Amino acid sequence: MIVFALGFVLGAFCLQQMPVLPDLIWSLSIIPILFIIFFLRNAKFKGINLFRAKFWLCIALMFGFFWSAAFATFRLAEALPVDWQNKSIELVGVVASVPVQTEQGVRFNFSVERVLTKTATVPAHISLTVYDKRPSQSQLNEPAQFLTPEAGQRWRLFARLKRPHSVQNPHGFDFESWSLAENIRATGRVQGKPVMLDAFVWHPRYIVERVRQLVKQRIAKVLDDQPYSGVIQALVMGDDSQISVSDWQLFLRTGITHLMSISGLHITMLSGLMFAFVNFAWRRVPRLVNWLPTRKAATLAAVLTALAYALVAGFSVPTQRTLYMLMVFAAALWSGRRFVIAQVLALALVVVVLIDPWAVISAGFWLSFGAVALLSFALGARVAPPHWLKAAVYTQWAVTVGMLPLLLVMFHQASIISPIANAVAIPLISFFVTPLALLGSFLPIDWPLHLAYYLLERGVIFLDWLNQLPVAVWQQHAPALWTLVPAFIGVIWMLLPRGVPLRWLGIVGLMPMILIQPTSSLPGEMKVTVLDVGQGLSVVVQTATHALLYDAGAKFNLQSDAGSRIVVPFLQGEGIKQLDGFIVTHDDNDHSGGMHSVLNLMPIDWFASSIPESVIIPAGVERMKCYAGQSWQWDGVDFEMLYPALADYENAAIKDNDRSCVLKITSASGSLLLTGDIERKAELALMTAYQDMSPNILKSDVMVVPHHGSKTSSLPDFIATVSPNVVIFTTGYLNRFKHPRPEILARYQAIDSKVFRSDYHGAIELNYNNRQTSPQIEIKSWRSQHKRYWHDRF
Repeated sequence: MIVFALGFVLGAFCLQQMPVLPDLIWSLSIIPILFIIFFLRNAKFKGINLFRAKFWLCIALMFGFFWSAAFATFRLAEALPVDWQNKSIELVGVVASVPVQTEQGVRFNFSVERVLTKTATVPAHISLTVYDKRPSQSQLNEPAQFLTPEAGQRWRLFARLKRPHSVQNPHGFDFESWSLAENIRATGRVQGKPVMLDAFVWHPRYIVERVRQLVKQRIAKVLDDQPYSGVIQALVMGDDSQISVSDWQLFLRTGITHLMSISGLHITMLSGLMFAFVNFAWRRVPRLVNWLPTRKAATLAAVLTALAYALVAGFSVPTQRTLYMLMVFAAALWSGRRFVIAQVLALALVVVVLIDPWAVISAGFWLSFGAVALLSFALGARVAPPHWLKAAVYTQWAVTVGMLPLLLVMFHQASIISPIANAVAIPLISFFVTPLALLGSFLPIDWPLHLAYYLLERGVIFLDWLNQLPVAVWQQHAPALWTLVPAFIGVIWMLLPRGVPLRWLGIVGLMPMILIQPTSSLPGEMKVTVLDVGQGLSVVVQTATHALLYDAGAKFNLQSDAGSRIVVPFLQGEGIKQLDGFIVTHDDNDHSGGMHSVLNLMPIDWFASSIPESVIIPAGVERMKCYAGQSWQWDGVDFEMLYPALADYENAAIKDNDRSCVLKITSASGSLLLTGDIERKAELALMTAYQDMSPNILKSDVMVVPHHGSKTSSLPDFIATVSPNVVIFTTGYLNRFKHPRPEILARYQAIDSKVFRSDYHGAIELNYNNRQTSPQIEIKSWRSQHKRYWHDRF
């Protein structure tokens, strides 16, 4: 069973790395594979017996691969036609999830029952947003101008939809794979005034979601939106949408993110409490004992409790793993059979991937199953059980060392203080905060919720103190995937029982992951990454020993911005531990929205911008205005600020866009012009300022197009002056501004510029290298280099 489970998971994982799916006829080959499995299950053939493990591994790998391929083929078949994107479609359906409140409105999943617009085709499962109609930020305290939907309600509405599309960056989150796994096949916004047809549709799924919504409303009402009420909500119902960015960073740095939402530990704890309660009460009623043995009754109650909690929690991968393991143990007890933990874990592994083949590309899958497997290996097969304190210390050691390789690959950092943090947080959260929060959420008494919040608040104070320690986190570049193999061998060797000689040599297995550094630029070279931040701009420039960030993308809502979600993970994955310079061109959200996250999460030497002085930046960061005439050199690469003029700051008539910081970067192999959001007036000012003294200074090999390709920018004369060989448009997919404008795109195509678009190509990497006989600029797009079968084709 164990060999089959590993092969099945490996096959599913291999399928998820494919750029295209195999033909359906190959996917249907799982039928003869099942036939082979059934008839050769007890085969006695000499060849098969000789290679029995290898045989079943190959069969399982093929089964996992083609099962996942068939699953993906049928799900991808239900897609929104390209021609119906951004068109108004009338629908009738049911709100299928708990609505999530954001500053812009309310987001929820919608099960489509009927499409009223003739000839339109819409997937059955979509995600919709009802945007707030309030006209100004000054009215945010007033009631919203729309009806808030509730789970289970049936509505008739008009919506504009588009296919799931995500930003694509190195070391970033892939929303397209997530939406495919969640079976969300289109996203969009609600138009006009929707009409509610039924207050509630009776269906098991909608009943569960309505219960979850009532629980969410009760928590919000009792805790009155206190700072950590979102954590309580996550512990009770698995919805972590209200946890702030700063809190997530604290939990990540202290190594307790696994506790701050529904985890297997919480379900095990709750089902264990139910088992103990039923076991205590059942045996005291002889009639019940005669009808059903006490242990069987207690086991059944524990499994039902785990199932109910998992449903309320949203059925995430950790909850599924724990639930299936408990079910296997319960089945073993009822049937009188015995299973070892490895067999139970293997069976749970297969069930999870059978139901959700995309689980193998989620961090929760590997962290959840990996932690249980490591603990089973580290604590199992011992001659005698150790003292509880010694066992607790060894458990923390095993988890900290064992999960280090996965944490470095997935998050590029590991918490050094996590053993101390977990030693306090695990009993506090699992045995006090979570039970009290559940009690207060499902019973009409408020004090358990208040007490749970009080204990959680005290715990966060302790975590914050730990986080201030100078050695709290070990952060490094994203290691190559192949280094996982020697790292895991080393970890297993270090966790062998006492008495095995030279266990310390396991450290050698971790060395490739830690010591092999990313390739860096030579003097005179540079690497430029134009990040895909949607409708916005963020560019990272790396020379041999320095790094510069130019803009930080947009702020999406209170819990999310491009700085924390895209820019900082990229910097950490690249091994950039400090920014030597940070330029924010101007005070527009799509350029400065992620600024504060970057300033708070990354050490920065100096900060230059045209934004008002009233914007607060952290102490210790040198601050200056950007203005024409500033210049510096890093590692043989020249940087020169071309605009705005220092006098422009005194002219109130100049728009923010036309005060954008324009930067020219020149290396031995080519140049780059970064233009921010400048418009026609600024372009004319640039041409006028340099036409006499430096007529060729604007000439550049590559240019990031001004103002995302707006019709207010890119004058023909300006394009001719710059004469770029390559232009990059940084735009959001089907953005409401319709950038880039067709006429602007045509101007660049008319001069034979090679065009790249972040919405089509993802992040764009430019390597200005001087290692060839003739210097050159190598250009790579993230979507083409890391294409997966679920990505949209352009």
